[in-house]
Amino acid sequence: MDTFKVDKENFGQRLDVYLAKLVDLSRSQIKNLIDNEKVLVNNKNVKAGYKLSEDDVISLEYPKDSKPFAEKIDFNVIYEDEYIAVISKPQDLVVHIGAGNSSGTLVNGLLYKFKNQLSNLDPLRPGIVHRLDKNTSGLMIIAKNNQAHINLVDQFKNSQIKKYYLAIVHGKTPESGIIAEPIGRNPNDRKKMAVVYKNSKQAITKYKKLKEFQEYSLLNINLLTGRTHQIRVHMAYIGFPVLGDIIYGRKNNFKIDKQMLHSYKLIFNHPITNQKMEFKDEFPIRFKKFIDKIK
Repeated sequence: MDTFKVDKENFGQRLDVYLAKLVDLSRSQIKNLIDNEKVLVNNKNVKAGYKLSEDDVISLEYPKDSKPFAEKIDFNVIYEDEYIAVISKPQDLVVHIGAGNSSGTLVNGLLYKFKNQLSNLDPLRPGIVHRLDKNTSGLMIIAKNNQAHINLVDQFKNSQIKKYYLAIVHGKTPESGIIAEPIGRNPNDRKKMAVVYKNSKQAITKYKKLKEFQEYSLLNINLLTGRTHQIRVHMAYIGFPVLGDIIYGRKNNFKIDKQMLHSYKLIFNHPITNQKMEFKDEFPIRFKKFIDKIK
């Protein structure tokens, strides 16, 4: 069972809305836990719409087997100090547990590697301040305590962290470009994102062509915002989908079915010392193999 103490900033908020921001469960899952007396406020049963008061103590009993456990998972640690770590996530690795993923995630591996030296603001996602899609590889920042976690989340929220990706896309792109189109849920398929102009958020993607070979381009992409599936949606929108993207892309003759997208550079300020930090990852082996194959 985990406990949360309500601060003054969340005074008057609904219980279910408050918990939805803290834990990786849907509102319906949270309501179900509340209805089944798995959530208590000051040791009392309350309704999902209960309005919180400052210093309320919330106790939450997670569904059985939903909390992550330590498990040996392979990933490279690029940098580590007592406050943060920078790691390289392999392709085909889910970041945190969720429906159908109770093990074999990066979070399981973080718990094995760093044990209790991780932020715990969200017990289901210790250390996680941002994420990459399952089939996107590359650099991620891990928070090793709550102070670092809060600072890093603010840096991401305020677009202070510079994020650069390598991508192989279909087609011969212009030498460079900026895509400034809003992204939201696809109204025809809520599981997908799309460029839409209602119920959406501003999204800005800059790209520069590094190389061109046959009918493909290698791009350096700079994300100025951080929307879900942003690169994949934007590149598909302008007609140059990411190679291997089976959701937003197109079929290819090489039977590649995992997107060729890699987070290769991060620039940010250390959350405690405020020192500017820059990290680069190695050029992905799968990119090199593909380029060598079609040269």
